[in-house]
Amino acid sequence: MAKRKRLTPLQSDTAPFGAAPETKSMFPTYRDGWEGAGPSRAPIAAVAGDAATIAALDELAETMARARAEGRMILSLPLDAIEAGHLIRDRIAVDAAEMTTLRDSLLRRGQQTPIEVTDLGHGRYGLISGWRRLQALKMLRSETGDGRFATVQALLRRPDDAAGAYLAMVEENEIRVGLSHYERARIVEKVVGQGVYDSHKKALQGLFHAASRSKRSKIGSYLPIVAALDGALAFPEALSERGGLLLSKALLDDPGFGPRLRDRLLATPAPDAAAEQAVILQALKPAKEGTGLPPPAPVRISGGLSLTEHADGSLTLRGAAVTPDLRRDLCDWLAARG
Repeated sequence: MAKRKRLTPLQSDTAPFGAAPETKSMFPTYRDGWEGAGPSRAPIAAVAGDAATIAALDELAETMARARAEGRMILSLPLDAIEAGHLIRDRIAVDAAEMTTLRDSLLRRGQQTPIEVTDLGHGRYGLISGWRRLQALKMLRSETGDGRFATVQALLRRPDDAAGAYLAMVEENEIRVGLSHYERARIVEKVVGQGVYDSHKKALQGLFHAASRSKRSKIGSYLPIVAALDGALAFPEALSERGGLLLSKALLDDPGFGPRLRDRLLATPAPDAAAEQAVILQALKPAKEGTGLPPPAPVRISGGLSLTEHADGSLTLRGAAVTPDLRRDLCDWLAARG
């Protein structure tokens, strides 16, 4: 039988006799840390940790993108990126005292309430609501040069259509300050003219759906004033409810009255609301006195009761049926409706 030869490690020339050479494994070993790399993680743990981090970042990015798209994230946008004329504004009067208060608040505390915008693409945004805040910030930027006023805080909205955008604008103003009947009627007229709604009735119902039927009726009564005098009236918001109804009736009764009054208002612009109202009342005097118009005719309601409607909008009941009981019942009925 042949002898087996025992294999022994090669001996180093410098190593002491019988000492094996130093060898290193091709894989790192863990003692007090991974050899050669300092404290770290096992390769498979590192891969798993990196994957978890990437997944968490992806989820965070998706959450932020969804919050931005749904209007739950406040964006900081350059003032110059906002197109204030994206929608026809419903508010046409700006109270100087209110604007001063708003500017002082922005100067002291910064912007507390974001505006609402819609994304127009290419870094441009259309203003939906917050026109006064936007204007106040522009004034402060111009006056102070402070970088704080170079941007505006905004919520991104995605209205389904133009009607939804106008509704958002109207509701924001109704909640904050409230519009005059003229301003309400004017936005109705404008959106119908743009084809957003195909009739005044639908526009009234769409924009003022939360208002009572009687309130929508009053707004509708101002439509003839807007059609005849928009742009000629310098202080339309100063029209009283009774004065507005009287003016509307005069415009409907006499087709030539609107052009005559418009020419008068444009020829001599009023310096203030009181002066403008005086011009309107002076123009209405012939109608109130019945000049050129037949006297109001009573309408027979029953055998003992007739109703007369006067040019100033007042009503007169006459006849044997006008008794204390009728007066009491009528007052109760009017109180219940109010």
